[in-house]
Amino acid sequence: MPSRDPSSHDAVGTARGVWDTGTVTDRPENDPSPSSEGSDATPDIAPAAEAQAPEHPRRVGLLAVIALSVIALDLITKIIAVAMLNPGESPRILGGLVYFSLIRNPGAAFSMATGMTWLLALVAIGVVVVIIRMAPRLRSTAWAVSLGLVLGGACGNLIDRIFRSPGFLQGHVVDFVSVFGPNAQYFPVFNVADSAITIGGISLVITALLGIDFDGTRTKDRKKDAAATSTGKTEKSAGTPPVGTDRG
Repeated sequence: MPSRDPSSHDAVGTARGVWDTGTVTDRPENDPSPSSEGSDATPDIAPAAEAQAPEHPRRVGLLAVIALSVIALDLITKIIAVAMLNPGESPRILGGLVYFSLIRNPGAAFSMATGMTWLLALVAIGVVVVIIRMAPRLRSTAWAVSLGLVLGGACGNLIDRIFRSPGFLQGHVVDFVSVFGPNAQYFPVFNVADSAITIGGISLVITALLGIDFDGTRTKDRKKDAAATSTGKTEKSAGTPPVGTDRG
């Protein structure tokens, strides 16, 4: 038999080492590898996190400014009323639409619930505490304005309950605004604090009916976002086969 040339054998091995660099597999060439599937699936999670709406800024400062403004205005007007008005006298303005009648009120807003001064003082303290505890979570302008009015009004009348005669938590609130007639002839006498509480309460009801939450979001928007997120997850789970499934 003819002898094989060692140099030719080395040349064939060298050529095979250069050109035969692939691996043997039964996976089709156009089928992506599991590693590529994993890399493609990972970024799909990012849009869900990016889709979340940014949080609204806190409204504690707005609430505090409104509450302090109501307290200051209520206190100043009461000081002026006590200094300038005499019992039994009712100066009128705006052609008799508004009268200034000085009345010491032991009851609630608009002269209601008289005889329960101490209980009303405790209720006012409770309202103030609740609003202050809610303040750090406030991100809605409407809620901040409404609660600021209620807080300022509650504090304004509470100051009278604490510091005015006849005693601590028994003080009578100074009311001086009478409409349509003097001395609460047609409508209860009130003050700035009473007006703020009433306007703030009505604003809170309207804000709640509009579906605005104290964190600045809307109930309808949250439901839409939840439905969209659920739909996206369902479509992804339906369109992505389990890892390791042979697509060929």
